[in-house]
Amino acid sequence: MPDCVFCKIVKGEIPAEKVYEDENYLAFLDIHPLSPGHTLVIPKKHFRWVWDIDEAGEYFETTKKVARAIQKSFGTEQVFSKIIGDEVPHAHIWLFPNPEKAMGDKNNLVENAEKIRKFIL
Repeated sequence: MPDCVFCKIVKGEIPAEKVYEDENYLAFLDIHPLSPGHTLVIPKKHFRWVWDIDEAGEYFETTKKVARAIQKSFGTEQVFSKIIGDEVPHAHIWLFPNPEKAMGDKNNLVENAEKIRKFIL
């Protein structure tokens, strides 16, 4: 999709604070975070809805890996997830630590990305 903001991030046309990337998936920090480490996990290939992804199990395993890193990075067991899909027409899952318990500055994207990358297995 030529006008899709997430496809442009995948192609490197728009910068993002990436925390994880493999052949099929990309995770990066939200530019309007609800809490420190608020991350979006997307498939690199354009799908409109999460339910359209061919390998949903693989997608959720990737999301789990990122969520576990967020837990360790921000000192909270509670990592919330949301699948809404109306903000950007590209499949994505929100992951964000409980805003009341997460440690750190939600607006320091560079530092928060580095924290998460340290815990990605």
